[in-house]
Amino acid sequence: MMGKGRFLRWVLVIVMMGWCVEGLGVNWGTQATHQLRPDTVVQMLKDNGIQKVKLFDADESSMDALAGSGIEVMVAIPNNMLAEMNDYDRALQWVKKNVTRYNFGGGVNIKYVAVGNEPFLRSYNGSFLNTTFPALQNIQNALNDAGLGDSIKVTVPLNADVYESPQNNPVPSAGIFRPEISGLMTQIVQFLAKNGAPFTVNIYPFLSLYANDNFPFDYAFFDGIANPIDDNGISYTNVFDANFDTLVSALKALGYGDLPILVGEVGWPTDGDKNANPANALRFYNGLLPRLAANKGTPLRPGFIEVYLFGLIDEDAKSVAPGNFERHWGIFGYDGKPKFPMDLSGKGQNKLLVGAQNVHYLDPHWCMFNPDAQDLSKLADNINYACTFADCTALGYGSSCNNLDANGNASYAFNMYFQTQDQNYMACNFDGLARITTSNISTPTCNFIIQINPSKSSYLRPSVVAVLLLTLPLILFF
Repeated sequence: MMGKGRFLRWVLVIVMMGWCVEGLGVNWGTQATHQLRPDTVVQMLKDNGIQKVKLFDADESSMDALAGSGIEVMVAIPNNMLAEMNDYDRALQWVKKNVTRYNFGGGVNIKYVAVGNEPFLRSYNGSFLNTTFPALQNIQNALNDAGLGDSIKVTVPLNADVYESPQNNPVPSAGIFRPEISGLMTQIVQFLAKNGAPFTVNIYPFLSLYANDNFPFDYAFFDGIANPIDDNGISYTNVFDANFDTLVSALKALGYGDLPILVGEVGWPTDGDKNANPANALRFYNGLLPRLAANKGTPLRPGFIEVYLFGLIDEDAKSVAPGNFERHWGIFGYDGKPKFPMDLSGKGQNKLLVGAQNVHYLDPHWCMFNPDAQDLSKLADNINYACTFADCTALGYGSSCNNLDANGNASYAFNMYFQTQDQNYMACNFDGLARITTSNISTPTCNFIIQINPSKSSYLRPSVVAVLLLTLPLILFF
């Protein structure tokens, strides 16, 4: 007979599951200078009824925190390890260390292994074309040898640029895989189908706007457009449906039109670009989530779609090579606070995002431009230095702090560096151009943060610091 305490816990789990779109997942990225504790993040997932999480590695601390949670997990092999996984013995070792090790009662509920992350991006210039498919085969075979192949499947999260519609017929029904990788994609699709694994695709309507100023703005959202695209009598009112169905058509052209499709990443950033703001993000999610909750699907694939939102938390150490918005995809800020009142149920239940609990911050100290500074000849160099080692993307054109004056830009850059350096007083000098203040210097539109306390709320990984040191700002702000 079930005890009263256990019964109440089960009731709570059932209630919490109703707070979130059924089967909804999120991407948990960790490229941040100051990370929330993994157990804090897992509790956030539970508090918000999120049942699935997609990782970008198989980090031990994240996996340990997920153990016993019941949350379904997709672990990942980074692109820089794909060549290593071409050796079957190495693949066996990886599976043993990162999958089999957690396969026990009360362990980690691993459902998928992601082999690489968007390895066929055009910007990679073919770097991973020869290593991805052998790695995919070896990892699935290693899972099979471990007796896990029936329950854990491999997949390759791919960017939507692996397929396209011909220029002379730009409609979803004409979708094909990119001609230069068509043979490789055919092999991968056949392998996924043979092993009962899904095709994973990342779809970003925001990037359609970012890449083309002439792109119809409303077509990036879900609330209608004046001139829908007509495809043989099918009306497309948003780019997500059109993009997804282009993939469906590309799969159909290979004879695999029914292959399961998993949307590995979809979301909207909140800073770092003129179109990246909380209002647009909320508009996007308020269109996406009700559709998912209603199992509406798309014209060519109606019904349930498995989706992972991107992302969970902002990552201030991500590369800004794709754009300054890269560090602002989270539905939660760097400290686990919700960015906007989003209803994850998609059903208007008013069950809004629940923030991270027991987060500790550094002292209420900020670093600001010193108004008494006399020699300003090195101001630009110091701002550039600060923004080389800290995140200044909010200062960019169209971003939340773009309306600051010259002194405000300097203060923002200095404070971000000061916070990244855990408020070390020596990190607020800048040749006498800065000083520490206990007054919050934030403006109504620009938040001057206090970083979370790494000794209580987070931990700092050397690899993340290395990523940040190699990431240069795109713009000199001053």
